[in-house]
Amino acid sequence: MFNFNQQYKISENTISPFYYDGASKIKLYNLDTFSFFTNIPDNCVDLIFADPPYFLSSGGITCGRGKRVSVDKGEWDKSRNIEAVHEFNKKWLLESKRILKKNGSIWVCGTFHNIFSVGFALQELGYKILNNVVWEKQDPPPNLTQKYFTHASEHLIWASKTKYSKHTFNYDLLKTISNGKPMKSVWRDIWKMPSVDNSEKKFGKHPTQKPEEVVKRAIIASSNVNDLVFDPFCGSGTTGVVCKKLNRRFVGIDNNIGYLKIAKQRLAATNNNIEHTLS
Repeated sequence: MFNFNQQYKISENTISPFYYDGASKIKLYNLDTFSFFTNIPDNCVDLIFADPPYFLSSGGITCGRGKRVSVDKGEWDKSRNIEAVHEFNKKWLLESKRILKKNGSIWVCGTFHNIFSVGFALQELGYKILNNVVWEKQDPPPNLTQKYFTHASEHLIWASKTKYSKHTFNYDLLKTISNGKPMKSVWRDIWKMPSVDNSEKKFGKHPTQKPEEVVKRAIIASSNVNDLVFDPFCGSGTTGVVCKKLNRRFVGIDNNIGYLKIAKQRLAATNNNIEHTLS
């Protein structure tokens, strides 16, 4: 069984956490995703929540706060050809499958730019796709070209490690936050799905930051208190913040020190509160 305090078979001097909250069992690491994966034992993680690069940074423009702004977010999101994108997705998903427990599951966020590659890679690698959840945005930016429908949704693919996995699904608990009805695979404003609230950007923001409410539903649905959740692209720490509120253990990595500094501040300002499970 995975020991949270174990240093992934590497000495403390070689790989020490960027941030460690011993009471809440939360760690952040400033490392490249693939460098870190090699140090995680097999079959030790209950749940993975991942928001990988969408590879959208191509020199184009979009609308932000009513102005024309660049879509470029950084070198990590630089546009690649379809073969390179799929190779990247298969590589990290293969490692993710290795570290998941036999009954573990994974959530992956995406848009049409990368989600079809993710879905195909999951099937190629022997995962079982459980749901494709559509998150409808309340205030999507308008399409400046007026040649396409307004892009108003993102996808979350939920998959178990194998078709034999007995994955966690807290069906009754989800009903308590969806007006007593079974939760559907389309998340929209009928359940007050917000955009990223200003309070979630208090210490700074990430260009692809997800609302806590989106992550919260995934964590509640597919994990239990004290489970270990792993985020291989943790950015400004939203998954970690949600895990702390819901009393899950958490390990997150990111190679951008600036975003990790934001994550550190957010985590330090977050309190444990199991009542968040039902709010």
